[in-house]
Amino acid sequence: MLAQELIRKKRDGGTLDDAEVRFFVKGLADGSVTEGQVASLAMAVFFKGLAVEERIALTLAMRDSGDVLDWSEIDKPILDKHSTGGVGDNVSLMLAPALAACGAAVPMISGRGLGHTGGTLDKFDSIPGYKTQPDNDLFKKVVNEVGCAVIGQTGNLAPADKRFYAIRDVTATVESLDLITASILSKKLAAGLQGLVLDVKWGTGAFMAGLDDARALAESLVLVANGAGLKTTALITDMNEPLASAAGNAVEVQNAVDFLKGDAIDNRLWDVTVAQGGELLATGGLAASAEAGADRMRRAFESGQAAEVFAKMVRALGGPADFMEKPELYLAKAPVEAPVYAEHEGIVTAVDARAVGVAVVELGGGRRTAADVIDPSVGLTSLAGIGNRVDADQPIAIVHARSEEEAERAAIALRRAYRIGDALDVEDRPTVVERIAP
Repeated sequence: MLAQELIRKKRDGGTLDDAEVRFFVKGLADGSVTEGQVASLAMAVFFKGLAVEERIALTLAMRDSGDVLDWSEIDKPILDKHSTGGVGDNVSLMLAPALAACGAAVPMISGRGLGHTGGTLDKFDSIPGYKTQPDNDLFKKVVNEVGCAVIGQTGNLAPADKRFYAIRDVTATVESLDLITASILSKKLAAGLQGLVLDVKWGTGAFMAGLDDARALAESLVLVANGAGLKTTALITDMNEPLASAAGNAVEVQNAVDFLKGDAIDNRLWDVTVAQGGELLATGGLAASAEAGADRMRRAFESGQAAEVFAKMVRALGGPADFMEKPELYLAKAPVEAPVYAEHEGIVTAVDARAVGVAVVELGGGRRTAADVIDPSVGLTSLAGIGNRVDADQPIAIVHARSEEEAERAAIALRRAYRIGDALDVEDRPTVVERIAP
């Protein structure tokens, strides 16, 4: 079999069979397919697309290019989620312990920040001592004993996808819906999951800015995941404003602690977290329906059980034993905290969520290059949401910065990101927009 013949076949609109897909993925993993050939096939797929059976074959082949985690020793449903990324999205910090409190096992393998979106691992790195890269033995021990562990990619999961993505990134083929689908799902399948919920975001702060594009991605992901044997549903959620009232790393961890303890809960964050949990509990057989699962999630939060599990997870992965009781002792604080006021009072009618995320990156809370070191202390809190009134007493946000100059630059960016008017054009803006099921 020759790689160039597979490229020719796809270039001309043909359908690759399972053996051809596996040949190509093997070449991705062992280097026998050259970078030029990978780029050529990626571009052919970008223009010609993949049939459903090709997407499933590519997903499974990339899953099998490395390790596949085995959780057979755990007698609980193995559940997880994936988000396409947003601003102020710290759902994982609350979702994992709540699911564990409801009887699931949650081996949550998360990533770092990408572009203007925050990364779950960067948030957990804000907790002193917390091991975001434990060895497999500790990972499995914590999942077994605590019920959940939120960590970074472990072992050798889907190495073919890692090479494929790196080449796509420099050849303008990242946006291929077919390749996005296989990339996301190959890693989730390699994690040994039995149930998955996808949070596909749309709006100003999302990878998919248009609702139709988000729907197409959600439908592709659900179709391929279930075709590959992983029970999956998707929720399309609104990212036309930050999800939480905080954006950054340490500040989002504090926001999550406040949520788990019931001290302060952002409504939109609550809606997404409870909805995702309800879907997963139903998928895993721990609830009769998504609605019944959502009720169980509410009880896990309101009873304090989710907070207890979070504390155990932090401690088991090397964090402070009293972190939940005294987070202020451990989370880094920026030297400058400055409120940002709108140029005139009124109602927040729109937010450029991407610009808010970029402001966090500019403060040092994200990466301009892969080698950048993140400052966990910087970020934004008290972010005003759409429909909130802002005036001389109520700011758009509070900036946490390393210097007065950086705080002022962030303030300018935030004023540009917010639109202030006299009234909202649309009163009802649901956070969970649609549900996609097989």
